Order: sequence, then C-alpha cells, then structure tokens
Amino acid sequence: MNKKKKSILIPSYLNILRNLVDNQQFKALEEEALANHQETGDIRGLPLLALAHVHQGEIHRALGVYEKAASRKTELDADARIDLAGVDCVLMRIDNAVELLEPILEQQPDHALGLARLAWCRMQQGRLEEARELYTRSAGLKERLPVLLAMVRLDLQAEKTEAAQKALDRAIACLETRRNDLPEISVSLFTAQLRGLQLEIWVTAKRFAEAEAWLAERRADIEEEAWTALLTGYALLLAGNDRHSQAEDILKEGLGHYPDSSAMLMQLASLALVQGHFAQADRALRRAARFDPDNPEIWCRVADANLHRAENRSRRAAEKATKIADSLRESDAMPKQRMRQLQARAKTALAGVELHDQNFDKAETLFREVLEENPYFVPALQGLAQQYMQQGHIDGARELYEKVKLVDPLAAHASLINIRSFPEDIETLERMEKAAEIPSLEGSVRQGLLFQLAAAWHDRKDHEKAFGFVNRANQACRAFLSYDAKKHRNQCARIRHAFTRSLYDHRKDCGVESSLPVYVLGMPRSGTTLVEQIISGHSRIFGAGELGVIPQRISGLNRWERRVGSGRRYPDCIDDLTPEITKGIAKSILDELKALAEKDKPEAQYVVDKLPHNFENIGFIKFLFPNAKIISVRRDPRDIAVSNYFMSYQARHGGMGFTYNLTEIGEQLADHNLLMHHWQQVFPGEILEIQYEAVVDDLEGSARRILDYIGVEWEPQVLGFNTLDRPVKTASIWQVRQPIYKTSKAKWKRYEKFLGPLIKGANAKITWDPIDDMLTLPEPGFLQNGVELFRRGKLDDAEMSFKKMLHHNPEHAACTYMVGLVYCSKGHIADGIPLLEIAVKKCPWHREWKESLARAYRETGRPEKAEEVLKRRPNLRRQNALDESAENLIGDTFSDPISANG
Repeated sequence: MNKKKKSILIPSYLNILRNLVDNQQFKALEEEALANHQETGDIRGLPLLALAHVHQGEIHRALGVYEKAASRKTELDADARIDLAGVDCVLMRIDNAVELLEPILEQQPDHALGLARLAWCRMQQGRLEEARELYTRSAGLKERLPVLLAMVRLDLQAEKTEAAQKALDRAIACLETRRNDLPEISVSLFTAQLRGLQLEIWVTAKRFAEAEAWLAERRADIEEEAWTALLTGYALLLAGNDRHSQAEDILKEGLGHYPDSSAMLMQLASLALVQGHFAQADRALRRAARFDPDNPEIWCRVADANLHRAENRSRRAAEKATKIADSLRESDAMPKQRMRQLQARAKTALAGVELHDQNFDKAETLFREVLEENPYFVPALQGLAQQYMQQGHIDGARELYEKVKLVDPLAAHASLINIRSFPEDIETLERMEKAAEIPSLEGSVRQGLLFQLAAAWHDRKDHEKAFGFVNRANQACRAFLSYDAKKHRNQCARIRHAFTRSLYDHRKDCGVESSLPVYVLGMPRSGTTLVEQIISGHSRIFGAGELGVIPQRISGLNRWERRVGSGRRYPDCIDDLTPEITKGIAKSILDELKALAEKDKPEAQYVVDKLPHNFENIGFIKFLFPNAKIISVRRDPRDIAVSNYFMSYQARHGGMGFTYNLTEIGEQLADHNLLMHHWQQVFPGEILEIQYEAVVDDLEGSARRILDYIGVEWEPQVLGFNTLDRPVKTASIWQVRQPIYKTSKAKWKRYEKFLGPLIKGANAKITWDPIDDMLTLPEPGFLQNGVELFRRGKLDDAEMSFKKMLHHNPEHAACTYMVGLVYCSKGHIADGIPLLEIAVKKCPWHREWKESLARAYRETGRPEKAEEVLKRRPNLRRQNALDESAENLIGDTFSDPISANG
C-alpha cells in the first residue's frame, strides 16, 4: 500500500474534499474520494464518495457506498457522519438525516456544517423559524455559499422577499470575494443559481416587469445557453404561480430570439401538456426534434406525449430515442453518467410503449434491462410496478414501490397510496402535505399529491380533512379544464333528437346482425369494471377493457363531414349513412374485436367493450349492431359522485372533465339519466340494467342474470373474478383485484354535508338550446350515389342526386363542387366556375378541387386566375393526415367521392 498516499487521507485532506462538495465539483470529488479509498481503505471518505455518486444521479452506487459506511458507523467521526447525513438529505430521507445530526450537535453545538444540514432538514419539515436560527448560527461560524443560498430559499419559502433580497446580496458579495479562489465551473454554477434566485424573488414579489426587463438586458450579456436556461427557469416560476399563459408567452418571445432552442421548445411542450394542449405540445416537440434530431431526450418526450393519443407515433419516437441513445459514446461533452441516464430513459420510454400495447414480456424485459444497469432508476421501477398492477401482481408492485422509497420517499408513498398501502405515521402525511405546497409546472399546488392525501385521510376516517384536500385538488385541476357543461347538455339533446325510433324504422338495412359485441356502460365509477370482470371469467366471453373504437368511428365521421364541407357533425350526420357504409364501419369494428380476442382468448364468442361513456353512443351502437347486447350499470348517484370526485383521471382533458366540480358531476348524472330513459324508450327490453348494489349484495344472482341476458350457460368460475389472470388498465385497477366488499356502499354519507353543490346540479331543471338547425334527409347517400353516377357517365342523374342534397343542405361544399364539375363536363364551364369557386373557398385544402377550377379558368382564357388559385396553399400536411385518418377510421366503404374530376 502506498504509505505516502495513505498519509494524505487526514482531516485536512477530507476538508479539501468537502470543499469540492461546497463548490459543487462532484465529478472531481468522485475521482479523488474513490482513488483515496482504493489506496488507503480508510472509510471516513466513503460518505463523501456516496455524496459524489448521488449528486451525479448514480443512486445505486451511492446506496451501496452509503450502506458500507453506515454498517461501520461507530468507526466514523462526527464529520463523516455529517457527510452521511448529507446523502440522506439529497435522497429526502429526512428522518435518517435528523437521527444522525442531532446527537452530534448535542456534543458539538458549533459544528457549522452540521448546523446547516439540520437547518435544511427543519426547512423541509416546515419548521422555518428553527431552520432560520440554525442557518444563522452556521453562517456566523463559517460563511459558506451553499448556506447563504439556502437562507435565500428559506426567506422565499416564508415569502419574506425583502429579507431574501438582503440574503441574496450577501451571497453575491461572497461569490465576488471568492471568485478568484474558485474553479471556473463552480463560479458558473453559483452564478446561475444566484440569477435564478433573483428571478424567484421578483416573481414571489409579483414584480414581473422588473424580472422581464432584467432578462431582456441579460440577453446581450451572456451566452445563449445560459440565457435560455434563465428563461426556462423563469417560465417554471411563472407556472408555479399559476401564470401559465404568461409563461407560455415568455417562452414564445424567447423563441423569437433563439428559434432553434430545444430547451425552450421542450419547456413549452411541458407547459402545454399540463394544460391539456396536446397538439401544441406535439408541435413544439417535433420542432425541437427538427433542430436537435440526435437528442434522445426529445424523442423520449415525443413518445411520452403521444402514448395515449397516437400510439404509432409514440412507438416510432421511443425506438428512435433508443437507437440514438445506444449509439452514444463517452466524451467530455457526454460524461458516462449522463450517457447511462439517457440510455435508461430511452429504454424505459420504449418499455412504456410495449406496456401500453400490452406486450408484457417485451415490456418487462426492457424494464429489467434498465434495472440491471441501474437498480434504482425510478421511472423503470414505477413502470414495472404499473405493469404488475395491470397484471394483478399487487404484491410485486408493492415491493417495487418499497424499493423506490429508498431513493424517492415522496414518489413511493404517493404510489403506495394508489394501491391502498397507506403510511402508518402522521409525519409522512405532513411531509406530503408540505410537498404538495411546493410550486411546480402544475401550478402553486401539486394536484396528484392532494388527491393521494385525501385518500389517506379518508382511510384514517378523518373525512373533513379528506374532503378539504380533495376539494383543493379538484379546484386546482378544474382551472386547466375546458369542460363546458352546457355544451355537453346540448350535445346530449342533439343525440336524443337524432336517434329516434323513426330513424331505425327508415334505415332497416343498416348495420350487421352480429351478436359478437357486448357493451358494458354507465357513469364512470358506477361498477362497469366489476361487471366486466365477472362476465369475462366465462369461457365464451372475452373482456377487452375500455376500447376507443366507437368514439374513434364517431371522430372519423366528424372528420369526413369536415372534409366534404357539409357543415354537419355527429350526431346530425347519422341520417346520411348508407347501408353499405354502416356495414363497412361495423365490419371494421368486428375485425378489431376479433383480433383482440384472438390474441388472448380465441375461443370467445363474445367480446366486451366496457367504455363507460358509451352510454352516450348507444344509438350509434344499435345502428351498427342491432343485436348488440348492452348492459347499463347503475349505482347510487351520490356514491358515483363522491367516487369520481376523489379520483384524478388521466383523461381529465377529454371526456372526464366534469369530475372536478360537484355541480357539474350532478349535471352529468342528470344528463345520463335522461339519456338512459330515452334509450329504454327507443329500444324497449333490449338494454339490461344492473344495479351495482345488487351485485355487491347478491353476486351469484346478478351474475346469472347477466349471463342469461347475453345468452350463455352458467359457469361458476365467474364468481372468482378477482383472481382472473388478465390485464386491467382502468381507474379501478386496484379494486378489481379485491373480492366483493360492501364498504363502497353509501360512502357518500361520510361526506353528506359537503354535497350541496352536487344535489343542486343533479336536481336543477334540464334545459338545452332549441334544436332548429338539424335537417333530416329523406334517404341517405345523395353524395355517394351521385359520385357513382358521375363516374359511370350518367351526368343528368348525378346532377339530380347532388341537387337533392343541396335542396336539403344548400351549404354542402362537395355537392356544390360536383354540380359545378357536372356543368363543366357538359360544356357549361361558365356556369360551373362559380360553383367550383364556392366549393374551393369553403374547403381550400382540396387540391383536386383547385386543379379542376384552374383547368376551368384556363379553358375560359384566364390562365392568370388558374395560377393564382393554385398558389393558395393551406396546411396540406395536416389536411392530408385528416383525410387519411377519416378514411381509415370509417372504413374502405367510405371511399373518396370528391377527388374525381373527370
């Protein structure tokens, strides 16, 4: 052993290493501490090595070194134990840190670093005055920049902006004094932190103009990377003060100066995502990818942003991220730790895509590859735990979340609460409450934590406290939502108006006779998942979960109507679907359902789609599948309301926006009741109603009734629904793995005194805007039939078909275009041109229409007009995607009738 090297591992040398911590030189700290430990074997440097690892994100290495040092804690001096507490602080293990620090400070009350670390712990515990006193004592003993920065943050946490400014000025002066003694990298890091704190002071004091003027001045003084980091930090501060629009504006202004800044574009995308602006987020990320195509982090974010909305795009992005990350090589610009983190991030994103597609073997392999390299990579631990939850392996998920607790206790407790594993101590809940108050991109409070706290206090039967948390959570969420209760009520009225008994009497040839589809529907949290689980245990029934196939086809109809310029939307357009079109749509859905069943249960004769909100789509379902079995699940509306109010939905920006306001939940319940009454009148005796409470009280009797309605024989294994080996992805992911429990009945009684707004919304008179603009076509297919006649050269018959549509709907752009095309084909070009002009003006995205109009202009001697019309180019990329998705969703039967131009 090198005696000379060993001899330098003395307290003075350890203090040099501690200076590296103060100067935030963690790479250098790692190299020095590791080299000296390997050559000397002295364990006093191990806590510093663990600190170096944890600050560089190498959690598993940090924990390994930590445990080695902790196992010989009695051999460590006070300084080394304080270093060990520093590791606990970084890992947010506050109790561990305090347990280490307090005994030391009893013996050495003037230990500056020990005082500072305990002060930080007190600040995290919300004991601000105690933290202030400790920091003041520490700074009086030794003026250290990290302590001065912490004192600024302490004053900011207490919203004492004048005191914070004085503390910041003191820190700035300290840095100036020490500038020549510090490495350049440390000066840069501290300078960035001081600038960020200055912005935070101004934001806390609501001095936004001053902050933005200062940012504008700094743009000329500092490099682009440093300035964009300041601007993205400022945008985060604004969002944390619930000023998301202002944050968005400041980022867009910054992009005006540096349009290719991937950092600002990614921040803009994150800001858009929390507000539910998914298309805007996707555009920002795609733009970032164009400027920085070899950045795997950007592609990971594209994958995450599109996972639940555009699965193919998400997969392509995750695969690209993985390919780029795997090709990275270590360099000065790409340290080994950063390279490993990017590779883990990319592989986890791809695993998430496989999990979403229920390719469980592939997903688990990817998650485990990540965890083999980095056992404490939290996204991979959480992703694999989520997979286990879907597959029903609750204990396996719990073990993974317990592992997360070692490195991110807050995230672990939040996840454990979701599987009803609640903290046993009040102190943990209090820490979660303080964490929920920390501003973030979400806003001034963290909504998810508030929902979890509500669940935890409900479990403790402190219902007043639980409701206080859930109320705050819902109010914070509702601020971002565009849900319009009146619009929903009007839409329900139009659905009832469109789907009447006379529609089916006049469209008897529509749809297909298949009995394969079974629809379980009802209000969310009414028990649809329980019913699906029960019947999916039958050997002839496959439960496919919540499918989007019906809403997707409805979206396809809306895209089609926009494409042809009819001015109509669903449900108004339902009377224009021909038997051929409905059969095409129905067969494409059957193919999709059969493919799902074939994968897991090929012998199934029935496939269950349990999308709750299909209660709005019963009319369309029966139009496509007259023999479809429909099971409507009902439950005490007050229990539905409370259960929804305590749930944070992934689809909050979609159809679940109503669940964040009790009055709007009440209105939705009333809309649901009126719709179900309407469907029972239109389809008497065809819809089975099942009461959730009856299922709970008499499982076998209810199961027999449901199976008899579907038309299958009794099989007793359906009663073991909670042991089914099948994935579940709904909000009821935990409950469906439990046996029947009756505590969910009458849950509302515990919150009765808070339900006034719910009762008001549910009992208010249901009114809607008059429906005086919904035309009714005497027969369907005027456009499609006319196009077919036109293609066969029967111009007079085609003209008559198009004009019949225009008689009922004079604004129909495609029929207007086709009449103009007929006139041109007959040689009456002068008569056709005005009609072509009208059509092109209404639907400027149709290239064929423009080409037809341009040709007509040329044939009448106006080539300049032809050139002019062809130069006008809208966003064709977007419209082409729209056209393609409309055709794909509706089916081949709905071929393009409007691109024929003779």
